[in-house]
Amino acid sequence: MSLAASPLAAEAPPAVSMCGIRKAFPGVVALDGVDFDVRRGEVHVLLGENGAGKSTLMRVLSGATAKDAGEIRVDGRTVEIEGPRHAQALGIGTIYQELTLIPQLSAAENIFLGKEPVLAAGVIDRTRLRRDAAALLAALGVEVDPGEKAGELGIAQQQMVEVAKALSSEPRLLVMDEPTSALTERETGQLFAAIARLTAKGVAVVYISHRLDEVARIGHRVSVLRDGRHVATHRVGDVSVAELIRLMANRELKEHFPKRRVPRGPEVLRVEGLRRGRLLRDVSFSLHRGEVLGVAGLLGAGRTEMARAIQGADRREAGRITIKGDVVDVRSPADAFRRGVGLLPEDRKTQGLVLGLSVRGNVALPSARRLSRLGVVDSAGERSLVRRWVDELRIKTAGLEQEVGRLSGGNQQKVVLAKWLAAGVDVLLMDEPTRGIDVGAKVEIYELMNRLTAEGAGIVMITSELPELLGMSDRILVMHQGRVRAELRSEEATQERVLRAALGHDA
Repeated sequence: MSLAASPLAAEAPPAVSMCGIRKAFPGVVALDGVDFDVRRGEVHVLLGENGAGKSTLMRVLSGATAKDAGEIRVDGRTVEIEGPRHAQALGIGTIYQELTLIPQLSAAENIFLGKEPVLAAGVIDRTRLRRDAAALLAALGVEVDPGEKAGELGIAQQQMVEVAKALSSEPRLLVMDEPTSALTERETGQLFAAIARLTAKGVAVVYISHRLDEVARIGHRVSVLRDGRHVATHRVGDVSVAELIRLMANRELKEHFPKRRVPRGPEVLRVEGLRRGRLLRDVSFSLHRGEVLGVAGLLGAGRTEMARAIQGADRREAGRITIKGDVVDVRSPADAFRRGVGLLPEDRKTQGLVLGLSVRGNVALPSARRLSRLGVVDSAGERSLVRRWVDELRIKTAGLEQEVGRLSGGNQQKVVLAKWLAAGVDVLLMDEPTRGIDVGAKVEIYELMNRLTAEGAGIVMITSELPELLGMSDRILVMHQGRVRAELRSEEATQERVLRAALGHDA
């Protein structure tokens, strides 16, 4: 599906224009005189590497961050956006990259938080609340019980509740920051269909994504930011993917998946008969040194649950785990870590980082015992270790003491990876390792995976991106309803075979 032929967007005046927007944080100029506009009935895709300024620009527009300089016009009228509520009053709705739902509230309560329907006595009309929430979710093609607590929903379901929450205000401009990062292909199609309905009604959409294949599917125009500056705006049909990559990275990227195969070494991990309720049903596989084992599957297939059970983050009911030849009883992540196993979790914000700590504190955390003597931390050694991995992973930060919660999503992901590499683990369970990471940084991660496998590490890579799965895996496991449905060698795997197995058919 492509929206590029929308006649409404072609001649429409800007719904919102931003001129000369500047924003600086201590040690970092996030936005340096950026110009940007979006028209009614248009999807304007915003691209750029991590730290380019995309999310900061949209946070300025949504009222979450105050600009230092520049002008914002809504329907031609200059406005000073005083906060998120003011932005909503102006018809600007925002879906942030990081989920903002309150886990203890139901899906319906989250969707209408602050704007609940009330009865004459001022009491919340819960019947209408659930009915209206169900209607919004149904319009998105989502099967979510409006009464279920948000914290009990999966990441993809939470993402769709965020979309419904934004649409509940009937915005005239909708900002979507990486809305498909946790969605399956089917759910992405449902979201794109909803966007098509919105633009047909004249709603303007700003769409931030790192998935370049989505540009042609969803966009009318595309703008690129680099290092806090606007570098180009094109109509979607007038620019190639290769040119967009060059504009974002200011360099040519010859190969998206620079896989380097190395001789397979000894077995480093074996899982036999892993079970956990209906989530995992008799999962077995092996991993060798020098190997990337890709794991595919649709939402609910059990991929994340498998990784968490191996790491000891979730209790397993049955199964045997062998690490480097020893049968081990992994009861906690600490047990797995002592055996050299690290987990890059699907949800980095709540499971992989301590957001209130610095970059240094997060990266050094698993290595604290090794960096200490008689209970005293070797500060110089700690800083040297952290600086090495910050430099190697090109983490964009104002300094080692910057609070990790203030980094962009992609740089937060790199910090999670850095802490395990600094700790010296040689078995990595990577759950969606490049989610929310720009195309240039993805190649860097792939090159790092190449280096790790060349040095004898074993990697389990769980990913929802089929090109990444096919491009970087040596073998592929396909899971369906808690079981391994198929195992494919890289040379025999195709998108069609993987999808068939993921849907429960023979590959």
